[in-house]
Amino acid sequence: MEAIREVARVGDREIVFETGRVAKQANTVLVTLGETVCLVAMTMSREPKDLPFMPLTVEFRDANAAAGKIPGGYFKREGRPTEREILTCRLTDRPIRPLFPKGYRYDTQIIGQVLSNDLQNEPDVLAMTGASAALMLSPAPWAGPVAGIRVARVGGELIAFPTFDQIAECDLNLIVSCSRDAIVMVEAGAQQISEGEMIDALMFAKRESLALIEAQERLRERAGKAKLEWQPAEVDEAFYAMVMDRGRAGMIEALAIRGKHDRHEAISAVKRSVVAELAAEFGDSHAERGSEISEALGKLEKQIVRQAVTDEGRRIDGRGTTDIRPLHIEVHPLPRPHGSALFQRGETQAITTTTLGTERDAQRLDTIRGDVNNTFLLHYNFPPYCVGEARPMRGTSRREIGHGALAHRALESVVPSTEDFPYTLRVVSDTTESNGSSSMAAVCGGCLSLMDAGVPIKAPVAGIAMGLIQEGDKIAVLSDILGDEDHLGDMDFKCCGTREGITALQMDIKIHGLTREILETALEQARVGRLHILDAMLAELPEPRSDISRYAPRVETVYVKVDKIRSIIGPGGKVVRGISEQTGVVININDDGRVTLASPSIDAIEKAKAMIEGLTFEAEPGQYYNGVVKRVVDFGCFVEIMPGTDGLVHISELENRRVDKVTDVLSEGDDVVVKVLSIDDTGRIRLSRKQAFGVDPDEVLNLRG
Repeated sequence: MEAIREVARVGDREIVFETGRVAKQANTVLVTLGETVCLVAMTMSREPKDLPFMPLTVEFRDANAAAGKIPGGYFKREGRPTEREILTCRLTDRPIRPLFPKGYRYDTQIIGQVLSNDLQNEPDVLAMTGASAALMLSPAPWAGPVAGIRVARVGGELIAFPTFDQIAECDLNLIVSCSRDAIVMVEAGAQQISEGEMIDALMFAKRESLALIEAQERLRERAGKAKLEWQPAEVDEAFYAMVMDRGRAGMIEALAIRGKHDRHEAISAVKRSVVAELAAEFGDSHAERGSEISEALGKLEKQIVRQAVTDEGRRIDGRGTTDIRPLHIEVHPLPRPHGSALFQRGETQAITTTTLGTERDAQRLDTIRGDVNNTFLLHYNFPPYCVGEARPMRGTSRREIGHGALAHRALESVVPSTEDFPYTLRVVSDTTESNGSSSMAAVCGGCLSLMDAGVPIKAPVAGIAMGLIQEGDKIAVLSDILGDEDHLGDMDFKCCGTREGITALQMDIKIHGLTREILETALEQARVGRLHILDAMLAELPEPRSDISRYAPRVETVYVKVDKIRSIIGPGGKVVRGISEQTGVVININDDGRVTLASPSIDAIEKAKAMIEGLTFEAEPGQYYNGVVKRVVDFGCFVEIMPGTDGLVHISELENRRVDKVTDVLSEGDDVVVKVLSIDDTGRIRLSRKQAFGVDPDEVLNLRG
C-alpha cells in the first residue's frame, strides 16, 4: 500500500501525518515534527468482551535509541515505563476515552512509540494527536478527532509547539486537547500568571489546533477503514421509567444525607428495596434485571443531583455553589519529620511531610538528554483505607503518579533554587481520607509542610477543585467539589496558585461549547476559593519557619576555584574522604566549584570548611595574617598563615633593626602577625614581620581556625 501523507501547518511549525508505510497490520500513524517521529498504533479485538467496563489500554515508550543514546544500568535496555512516559499515557487516555460509545466492550489498545527524537520537539503531544488519528483510521466507533497541542509563553508571546529550549525559558507551559468545537482537556504549569492570561492561552491553543483536526479528517477520507456498525443496546424506556418512579422518593431522601458512606449505603438500600419490590410484584424475571435497575437508578441519581444544583443552587451536602467545605489545619502534628502538616477539607484529609536532604539525596535519572538531578520531589499516596476499601497495594498507580505530578507542578515554581537553599526537598502526601480534591489537599498540606520545615518558599500556594453542571441554558459552577459531583458533573478542573496568580491547572471537560465567558466565571470563582483557603492556611502559619528542624542536616556552601577541586578530592578521593572521616561531614563537590557541606553539627561544618579553605587557600599580597612560626633557619623563619600554607620571613624582615640571629626574636611555635609581600610564579610566599608592626587588629586575618 502506498504511503498517504497529510500536513498540518500550525504557526511556523509543520506536523506531518503518514499512514500505510509501517506497521500495516495495525491502524497506524506516523506523526512527525522536525526530526521527532512518533509511531502510534491502535488495535482492537474481533469480538466484544463480556466485561462490565471498557477494556482500553494506552501505552507510550520514548526509547533511548530514538535519540542515539544507549541506556545506562547493567542491562543496557529500557525497563518499566518512566514517570514521564506514564504521564504521557494519561494525557493520551483522558481525552479519547469519553468519546467511545457507551457499552463499547471491544478490547482496545493504543501504543505510542518514539522512533526518532531530536531533543527539541517534544513527542508527548504528537502521541496524543497520533492516537486520535489512528482511531480515526480504525473501524472503531469513535466520536473524534481530537488534537493535542502544547503552548508556551516566552517573553509575553504565545508559541504553539515550542522547542525544548523555548520551554526552558517560558513562564507558562500548557498542554491542551481540543475537538473541533471544544476544549477537552488541559494540563498547565505556570509562574503565577493571571486568570485572564491563562484564558488567552487556552483560546490560542483552541484556534491553533484546528489545523490538526482538519488534517486528521483529510487522512480519514483518504485512508480510513469502514466503521464498525455500532448499535447501542436497546433501552426499555418503560421499564426505566417504572424503576425511576419507584425509586424517586427513596433516592431524594438518600441524597439528602451529608456523610459520604452513609449516603452511599442509603443509595444501595434504595436499589435493594426496588429489586425486592419488583420481585414481589412481578416475580424473578424483573428481579434478575439488576444491571438495568442499577443503570436506571444511576440515571435518576444524576438527574436529581443536577436539577437540585441548577434549579435551586443546592448541592448534595447542602452547600451553595460557592461554599467551601469546613477546613481543619494542623501544622507540625508529627514530632520527628523536618516539616509536617495535616490538612482537611470536609471528608478529604491528607497528612504531608517534608524532608530536607543533601545533594546526594537528589533523584538521579538516566534520560535521553543525559543524567538529570531532581532536587525537588513530591510523592502522592492514595492507600485503600482512605476510601474505606480493602484491596491489594501493588506499587504506585498511574493515578498516584498523575496526581503527584499535578501537585509537584503547583509547588515547583515557588520552591527556592539550590543556590539559595542548598537542600534536596521531598514532600510526601498521604491521603488518609478522601471525598474529592485529594490532590488539592496534597498541594495545601505540602505547602504548609515546606513552610514548617523552614523552606523559604517564594509565596504560599493553595489548590481547589472546581466543577460545572450545565442543563440547557442553566449553568452552575461548583467550588470544592465532592467525589460524587466530579462523577455526575460536566467538568472537573483543579486550579492551584498564590495570591498573585496560577501555578498549575488541570481540566477534564465533558461538554461541548465551553465558552470564554464560562471559563472566566469558573476561574474567577476558583480564585476566590483559593484565597479563602490561603487565608485559613496562613492563619495557622503566616510564613516559613525562621530556622530548619533540629533533626535536619545543616548545609553550607563553599565556592572554590575550579582548578582547586583536585586539591580537595586528592588522589583517588583520599583527601575528601579523610575530611569526612575526621569531621563526620557529608561533602559534595560540583564541577563548577560549588562545595556543599552537610552535618547536624555546625562545629563540624566549620571544621571541615577550615580544612577545605586550607587546601584551596591563596595568599593575597598586601594582606595581613595571623600566623605561627613552624621552622627557624639561619636566613629567616617559615610562618604558617593557613593550615598547609606557609611563607618565608627573611631575617631582614623581622625587625626595624639589624637581627643577627632569628632566635633572638622568634622561636618555633610563636604566634606572629605578618604581611604578604609577594608570591612568585612557583607559589612561594614572601612575608614581613616588621611591616606588620602597628597594624589595626581588625585588618588581620586569622585563617588557622
